[in-house]
Amino acid sequence: MTRPTRARISRAALTANLARVRAAAPGCRVIAVVKANGYGHGLLPVARALSRTDAYAVARIEEALALREAGLAHPVLLLEGPLEAADLDQAARSHLDLVVHTGEQLEMLGHYRGPARFTLWLKFDTGMHRLGFPLEAFDAVMARVQSLTCVARPLRLMTHLACAEERGHPHTQRQLERIRTGLAARGCDLSVANSAAVLSLPEVLQAPAAAAEAATTPCNWVRPGIMLYGISPLPGRDAGAVGLAPAMTFETRLIALRRVATGESVGYGATWTARRDTLIGIAAAGYGDGYPRSLPSGTPVLVGGHRVPLAGRISMDMLAVDLTDHPVTPAVGDTVTLWGRGLPVELVAEAAGTIPYELVCGITQRVAMELVD
Repeated sequence: MTRPTRARISRAALTANLARVRAAAPGCRVIAVVKANGYGHGLLPVARALSRTDAYAVARIEEALALREAGLAHPVLLLEGPLEAADLDQAARSHLDLVVHTGEQLEMLGHYRGPARFTLWLKFDTGMHRLGFPLEAFDAVMARVQSLTCVARPLRLMTHLACAEERGHPHTQRQLERIRTGLAARGCDLSVANSAAVLSLPEVLQAPAAAAEAATTPCNWVRPGIMLYGISPLPGRDAGAVGLAPAMTFETRLIALRRVATGESVGYGATWTARRDTLIGIAAAGYGDGYPRSLPSGTPVLVGGHRVPLAGRISMDMLAVDLTDHPVTPAVGDTVTLWGRGLPVELVAEAAGTIPYELVCGITQRVAMELVD
């Protein structure tokens, strides 16, 4: 018998979330971030569902090559750029766009002797302090890039916001001022907004200022990630509150029902004890599937569409729920929803003491993925 644990991925939700991005950022071009196996949703199914994006972005060259091998012809942006010289040859063959953020990468490009002309996104650090050239080096970096014969024109610029999900955060205001004075006035296409900024910082969705000699107005590119998957990037607000549709429903089935007497415990460590005669349901999912062991008793789970609490520790392949107050008599085979439609992953992540990104990216390989309409 096939194990019943699966992640159902809604094509309709993915396309609706892309439409939500476009509605929130009118006039902007969209780079759909599909790194980390489409945030755990499946790289190729997600990319195909988001085919109306203007470009894709990935973190690893292997992901970019998979998109090309699948026949997807959109621009594909390699977010960490080339990590070694051999990456340039692969990027040239697959027509990949490159983020460049270090002097070492500029040196790689300086030694490249192939026929390709790379589209570059120059990343500058405005306060994230993770990747990017310092703003103070802008003129020197641009001069070096202008000397490279393997670089296509025009050049594009990007940066990354550290605290966009926290409305009014002073660090964001400092970054926005640096962007306004150091990047937006340069007359280049610019990408700043991640999912949180798309939803909460309308000031970064304006077109960057055009240089007087520019033939066209530079374009603003937004880079949504988590919101494409129907997950809110804003603390305290779930997907529905910001107009998003959850794309993943993580579910399994009940495989056993047990009667547990008052005072008896359930699961490893005997951490949960019945305070009354209790009906316990055992579901076929556990941390071996990516359902966090850190989730405490009381975390909500849906059984047959009704919320019930977890009872005891999550084990590798199973979990227990308290069905005593279930309004309908449960049966072996009933659907158990761990998160998704009817149970926001944001709520489950909060109970686990983590963020939704980690939950959806943590679905393991043994979980069947199903693309549904």
